Amino acid sequence: MPLWLRRTAHYLLATLLALWTLIPIVLIGLAALTPRSDFFTWPRTIIPSQFSLESLRFFVNSFGVLRSTGNSLLVALATVVLSLLLGAPAGYALTRFRFRGREAFQTGILITRMFPTSILAVPLAVTFIRWRLYDTLLGVTLMHVTLALPFVVMITAGVFTRVPKDLEEAAQTLGCSRFGAFFRVSLPLILPGLAASGILTFVMSWNEVFAATILTVNNRTLPAQIMGTLGASPLYFKFAGGFFMILPAILFIVAIRRYLINLWGVSINK
Repeated sequence: MPLWLRRTAHYLLATLLALWTLIPIVLIGLAALTPRSDFFTWPRTIIPSQFSLESLRFFVNSFGVLRSTGNSLLVALATVVLSLLLGAPAGYALTRFRFRGREAFQTGILITRMFPTSILAVPLAVTFIRWRLYDTLLGVTLMHVTLALPFVVMITAGVFTRVPKDLEEAAQTLGCSRFGAFFRVSLPLILPGLAASGILTFVMSWNEVFAATILTVNNRTLPAQIMGTLGASPLYFKFAGGFFMILPAILFIVAIRRYLINLWGVSINK
């Protein structure tokens, strides 16, 4: 296949994937910005004649939305920090050290994702009640870290394989300790991989609803808070809630996009 045809196919596939992702977001946003008086007019137009924040204001001012939004942000950010603090060293150890049970450890990381949360709902609730973590943001954070940690470990392990061990050994010969070589040499090179892990972890924690629902009653995250209200709510409220939930994840991705040079890290050969 000619090079120009291959490139055209790649660009076309990337464009289709981008449209597949962006079109639902744009449609939800347009519906959320449609005035309530025009929402049930017929025939409906995709782009409203005028834009209004009426539905979004109504959603934001609903009972418990602002508080649960703050809870979701705290839980998601804490999940990102804890997952990276635990997952990055584990990924580093998997790529830099040879130890007995290494393959079993890698398999065990993946096995933790075999069991659906619904099966573990009752044991989790009982355990959290005994540990006095039920209905606390700390309990939800620990649960989200458990869900995200396997992906963070595997992603960071793949990133560390791109960083030659010789660079760390060279830094140690110049006076750096093992930790100094890690923080001064390896860590700056894997920032794109950490950014990718952080995005995945934040989005997973922000959108997770089942564990937050069964582990909280009063201190609920935003998805758990609106899960029971959207079913009986009018259509404009549902679109406003959906668009409002998308915004923090988009803002988080935009904030760290400069670190996301490559999903799996940077290559030393470039």
